[in-house]
Amino acid sequence: MLAVVSRLSTQETMISNSSLLTDPFLQLPTETSVQVVWFTDFAGSQHQVLYGNHLEYSVEANTTLLSRMREDSHSKITPSYIKTTQREIWRHEAQISGLTPGIRLPYQVISIRDEQEIKSDIFTLAASPKAATPLKILLTSDHQLKPLVAANLQKVVETIGRVDAVFFAGDLVNIPDRASEWFDDSRGGAFFPCLQGRANYALAKNHLTTIYHGGELIQNAPIFPTLGNHEVMGRFSKETSLDEQFEDAFPRLQADKLYPEVAAEVNPNDDPLVQKTWVKDSSFNTDTYEEIFTLPQDSPGGKQYYAVTFGDIRLIVLYVTNIWRSPHLSSDVKGRYQEREKDLEHPQNWGYGQLIFEPISQGSPQYKWLAEQLQSEEFQAAKYKMVMLHHPPHSLGANIVPPYTNPLPKISYDSLGKIRAVNYIYPQEKDYIIQDLMPLLESAGVQLVFYGHSHLWNRFVSPSGIHFLESSNVGNSYGAYLGSQKRPIPMGELNYNYALTGNPNGLEAVLPNLAPLLDEHHQPLPYIASNDITVFSILDTGKGTVSSYYFDTRDPKGPVIKFDEFKV
Repeated sequence: MLAVVSRLSTQETMISNSSLLTDPFLQLPTETSVQVVWFTDFAGSQHQVLYGNHLEYSVEANTTLLSRMREDSHSKITPSYIKTTQREIWRHEAQISGLTPGIRLPYQVISIRDEQEIKSDIFTLAASPKAATPLKILLTSDHQLKPLVAANLQKVVETIGRVDAVFFAGDLVNIPDRASEWFDDSRGGAFFPCLQGRANYALAKNHLTTIYHGGELIQNAPIFPTLGNHEVMGRFSKETSLDEQFEDAFPRLQADKLYPEVAAEVNPNDDPLVQKTWVKDSSFNTDTYEEIFTLPQDSPGGKQYYAVTFGDIRLIVLYVTNIWRSPHLSSDVKGRYQEREKDLEHPQNWGYGQLIFEPISQGSPQYKWLAEQLQSEEFQAAKYKMVMLHHPPHSLGANIVPPYTNPLPKISYDSLGKIRAVNYIYPQEKDYIIQDLMPLLESAGVQLVFYGHSHLWNRFVSPSGIHFLESSNVGNSYGAYLGSQKRPIPMGELNYNYALTGNPNGLEAVLPNLAPLLDEHHQPLPYIASNDITVFSILDTGKGTVSSYYFDTRDPKGPVIKFDEFKV
């Protein structure tokens, strides 16, 4: 039998014919069970989990083929792909039952390929912890294969040790249907390798190259993800590049309007399922995210938004994100404020601005579900009441403007009635996060709201005591906007009256209270927005604190600094 060591480099993983594509990772723990999931790039057979103090028990896994995993000419993988091509990725999942909270057991996964037994290393698993169990939770976001991710997660393990869970506030990869971004990107920093200590990322700083391996985290602790805009794939195509498809998200309502024009051709039998699939393929989908992760499915959105209890925490995860579009007004830009000149007479090619994927406005299914969750016994009884979403309620970053609301089109015509321009405005008074969502969270006594999207660290506190934390600085910051630093808001014919600096939603950013970074005038900064310094945050339920740490990658032998800590 062949035992495969799980710490192969990324390049070795890609060229090996006898290895698992990922280590196993943990999903959806309950009081007596936990799900074990792993991936292979072969169908194989007899996939199973061994567990117990002496690995004396075994459970067979269910195997499925991911439906939308592909590569294209932009994929960083060897061998390369000439065109958009389906890639077979197999997912294996087994439920380990009969567990006792607080007792960790060793486990190992096995897959058979060509009569060869391929094993993972041995890790440990556990049921969901009981209330009053002290836990350390990693709060992270916006990995997207950014340059500092592997260093960031390696420092988490070196500083904190084993964490009890990972709460991930969205933007896990860049293009969700590109398989290599999840598993084996040749640059060495794909999603699973970084979170499993199997990365092989060469980071060059100050003429010195350091290899970072990430951290062994999710093999031993469950991950609870959130949908960000980079988990949403646009209009499906077998021909165009994955990048083009990702950027080509189209409103569901508009796809519904186009359907009658093609119904006779694509659905001659008038099958409702065929119609639903066509509309989804012609607008946007979260299929890959939902196929990869095992999550609660009892909300109206299924896996897209959910609530779980983990120890003393009641965590509510929301689907609050919109498509990112360019702020520039060039005639060839399908942007947040305008349509491209060449598309003006072709609405089927419009981008419709920064469209919102799932409503959170008052009266929407997600809003009603959230209101029920906030009144539930599980939420009311929890010591720590936490909400996680991707889009920021409060931020010094770029992506908090324009307001989070449906784009309002302003169409202008020439004297002959021909469309001259299509512009979009976003009324501040209709910001759904501030006007609808925040009052609900304030009245319910939520203590911590965690999010990402702008690739920086900053935090805020509301008058009622809600802590807002954005901790997503992993190597491609879009900057913080204070003082003379101005957001890229155009000065067009319309009055784009959005905040050029500061937090547009009122709250002042809190200065880090332990070791803030200093500006050029040696004044403390209320943020970290850096492509050299990376940040992670830890929720410690035993101490009731959230602590944030930074590491300067320009000094690979330098310390990890705890720079901020607050009580929740």
